[in-house]
Amino acid sequence: MSTLNIGLILPDVLGTYGDDGNALVLRQRARMRGLDAEIVPIKLGEPVPDSLDLYCVGGGEDTAQILAAEHLIKDGGLQRAAAKNTPILAICAGLQVLGVSFRAGGGIVDGVGLIDATTISMQKRAIGEVATTPTGAGWTSQLTEKLTGFENHMGATILGPDAQPLGKVTHGIGNADPAAVEQAGVDVSQKVAEGAVQGSVVCTYMHGPALARNPQLADLLLAQAMGKELSDMEPLDIPVVAQLRKERLAH
Repeated sequence: MSTLNIGLILPDVLGTYGDDGNALVLRQRARMRGLDAEIVPIKLGEPVPDSLDLYCVGGGEDTAQILAAEHLIKDGGLQRAAAKNTPILAICAGLQVLGVSFRAGGGIVDGVGLIDATTISMQKRAIGEVATTPTGAGWTSQLTEKLTGFENHMGATILGPDAQPLGKVTHGIGNADPAAVEQAGVDVSQKVAEGAVQGSVVCTYMHGPALARNPQLADLLLAQAMGKELSDMEPLDIPVVAQLRKERLAH
């Protein structure tokens, strides 16, 4: 691989919460290891190439979600990339858009369908710090460190049988509050579920950006993009990142 190409999906509509920073983190961590890495932004109305090495999808509001879902469904590029087992990271609204359906604009909107998940509404917004223990689902089985982020959403995401949670909540709300889980009539384990893993797609409600706060997850994504194991990645000693994690995990 001469250049690691990181696709940044629809930053013009799904860039509300600074989640574009995830692509920056990936590029920087790759470059710090001597790898050539570039960010390829794909804006609304532009085709999504299925030939990139890694994709990032960020968060946004209702109108942005609807526009993003319509574009991605019609284009099909991200779906073709997923079929090639290319790693895809989706944050918050990105999680909802890549699901089967989500609520936005007062109605139910079809999602891209890369994650077996439906998003309904919660009565109270989930906002604040969230921390989880990795579940080891799918290719995230290599994760050993706690995950940390900032959640801010009104959507309650319920996972279907083909998707597994990325993490088990130890602090915060996660995908859905207990009332929404009970309303959906699904397994009570979803009361502590956060994020989703299915195929090559990993999703989370964690902002921060998520990869700045979870360097092990960033390195796992890079490893997957290069066809390597996490253990193959040369460790990076960045004291400020270690200090940030220590502060955010001190609940």
